[in-house]
Amino acid sequence: MNAVVIAVCLMLALSIARVNVVIALTVSALVAGLIGGLSLHQTIDAFNLGLGGGAQIALSYALLGAFAVALSHSGLTTLISNAIIRRLGRAPDAAGNRAVRYLLLLALLAMAVASQNVLPIHIAFIPILIPPLLHVMSKLNLDRRLVACVLTFGLVTTYMVLPVGFGGIFLNDILLANLNTNGLNAVSEQVPQAMLIPALGMLVGLLIAVFISYRAPRSYDEEKILSAEPEESLNRRNLIIAGVAIVATLVVQLETDSMIFGALVGFMIFSLGGALKHVAGEDIFNQGVRMMANIGFIMIAAAGFAAVVKDTGQVASLVTSLGELIGDNKALAAFLMLLVGLLITMGIGSSFSTIPIIATIYVPLALSFGFSVPATIALVGTAAALGDAGSPASDSTLGPTAGLNADGQHDHIRDSVIPTFIHYNIPLLVFGWIAAMVL
Repeated sequence: MNAVVIAVCLMLALSIARVNVVIALTVSALVAGLIGGLSLHQTIDAFNLGLGGGAQIALSYALLGAFAVALSHSGLTTLISNAIIRRLGRAPDAAGNRAVRYLLLLALLAMAVASQNVLPIHIAFIPILIPPLLHVMSKLNLDRRLVACVLTFGLVTTYMVLPVGFGGIFLNDILLANLNTNGLNAVSEQVPQAMLIPALGMLVGLLIAVFISYRAPRSYDEEKILSAEPEESLNRRNLIIAGVAIVATLVVQLETDSMIFGALVGFMIFSLGGALKHVAGEDIFNQGVRMMANIGFIMIAAAGFAAVVKDTGQVASLVTSLGELIGDNKALAAFLMLLVGLLITMGIGSSFSTIPIIATIYVPLALSFGFSVPATIALVGTAAALGDAGSPASDSTLGPTAGLNADGQHDHIRDSVIPTFIHYNIPLLVFGWIAAMVL
């Protein structure tokens, strides 16, 4: 009855039962602390101290939301949407529409990949790019669960195998550094190679989502989309201001490594440039904050939950108990190490934050079972990535929800978390186990 297992399972059960994720995380953190041997006051103190870790990303989301709403009122999003809809008009048959669907999905995938490596802006592009495309997705009867799967694939798989941008941080600065600190003599060239087989599992999950699970059309309420993303009249001056704001936001974010100041500069350009004269700037800011508030509070609560889990010390005891259960069964050892990684990451919500926790325990355990260096890399890397694509508190699921739920027609748990868990965590578990056994 490990505190980590109980808390994560409780959090998932409450979330699936439609309890707000913030409440689910808070209640589960309290349960984790009490079961893990902390007093009520110690649990609350750990939770409160951890909350600060999510404040930065929460404010980033709020300002990005304001920037996204301002962008929708500039007319630029209407221009993009109309251009794609005109393309649809030239492809009236079913085959033509399918081609446009796949082209749109491919473009979104390319943007998600680029956001990790080429222009490392992470999920900042989603609440800006996706809401204006909801009109187009509705015209195509495109299932938003599929779009969530495509975006999550690009966000997660990219950092698993490409050592550039966020991939460089994950593979070299975090994964390789923690592996070697704990006694594994690995070199940087081995890390992306060892993660190729687990990444292949992600690709299999994506293909299943695209061609099997969500290929059927799905309808959405057009009135709700128009209410959230009104079609603005096109004004050349406003379009120029929007273009300047987008470039400025990107440059500032890359220079300062801060989504907060990037979005702030973009919003100020809209306000001072006069592109929002026809609407109240304060109302736009409030709309953006409301749109992203739930996401921000989830990130804050997740940071508190992670802090409580760490303070209980139950992760180490969980792995120790597994070591006693495994015996000399190498195959079972690989599977259970990956399964525990899944539980830990789903609770913490970040593969980047999970590695320092599990590497200390997993590296000696893997070496004691005779796993090779590449197999150990695959085990720890996959154990950390597992859950990132299916956690209610992960930015890999929160980001897609932030864009796809702009009109209130995309449920975070049922339309982002569950689809990505099924299509990515299960194949990743299988292919991660294969990598550990064959490398």
